[in-house]
Amino acid sequence: MSKIRLVPGDRHEADGPAIGDALRRRQLRRRLRRRRSVAILPSACTLGNVLCGFAAVFFASRPQDTVMLWNWTPLTIASVCVFVGMAFDALDGRLARMTHQTSDLGGQLDSMADMVTFGLAPAFLTVQLVNIGAPFLSEKHDTYLNRTALVVAGIYVACAALRLARFNIEVNLAENKDHMSFKGMPSPGAAGTVVSLILLHQHLLAHQVGDTMGWLSRTAAIGIVPITLLVAFGMVSRLRYAHVLNRYIRGRARFGNFVKAMIVLMLLLISPHIAVATAFVFYALSAPAAWVWRSINKGRFNTEAQRRGEKKEEDGITGSAGFTGSDQGHGS
Repeated sequence: MSKIRLVPGDRHEADGPAIGDALRRRQLRRRLRRRRSVAILPSACTLGNVLCGFAAVFFASRPQDTVMLWNWTPLTIASVCVFVGMAFDALDGRLARMTHQTSDLGGQLDSMADMVTFGLAPAFLTVQLVNIGAPFLSEKHDTYLNRTALVVAGIYVACAALRLARFNIEVNLAENKDHMSFKGMPSPGAAGTVVSLILLHQHLLAHQVGDTMGWLSRTAAIGIVPITLLVAFGMVSRLRYAHVLNRYIRGRARFGNFVKAMIVLMLLLISPHIAVATAFVFYALSAPAAWVWRSINKGRFNTEAQRRGEKKEEDGITGSAGFTGSDQGHGS
């Protein structure tokens, strides 16, 4: 932008352009300040995500007999913190795209936050639910169950790290440009599966009646260990998981998706703990079930195609032999 030098002799000629340039510069500065202030929102949501993960670990580390707000257990508070972190994780990317403030720094920060909230926190909640103590280091707690639970929690953390690192590499590939599916179970889905079952367990434990419910709650606590292992392998698998927000919520909703949303909403109103756990378990099983269905149909399709190919081959051989005999007869 060229500078205008004002002299007393031609002030009346330069006042107009100088005022216009000053207004444009002022408007540009305002736009830049507005963009910088708006760009803070995605980063704030990402930091809110990682703080929720920290809060989940902190509350889960409290003694289980600690009386919390609304008589909730520490594991219940920790589970809610993970779900709040999911809300922040969904908002930061959406705000970044709406304000055109996506950057490599934001992507790396988001992965680090996801590692804490969806990688470390669910594994720690699993360890606290089983109450394994200190295996390998204490004779009192060094049992096969405690060893298995600790190893599974470590596998989950490692798989979450691998999942997030692979996502950062593959997110810009051409096959992933539509963002309609994930290769491997996304870390929020894996964390939601584990944490929703822990939340359901705490709800049932708070309303147990008699020794039978206590035995069932202990059995359910042990059952979270193989579930954690399965979703850990799901994160590093090549199975295709649907992007729920982009496929079913963004844009105009189909009638079938609308009906499913209404069913989920009714279940949430009736029993939110069971509804949330059921939804996440269904999502975790969706990709393996789809893979099995495709494998069965693929085998059936290959069998039918092979039969059709053999039939065409037989028809071709018969037709070729008939044509050869006719040609020979005609030639003789």
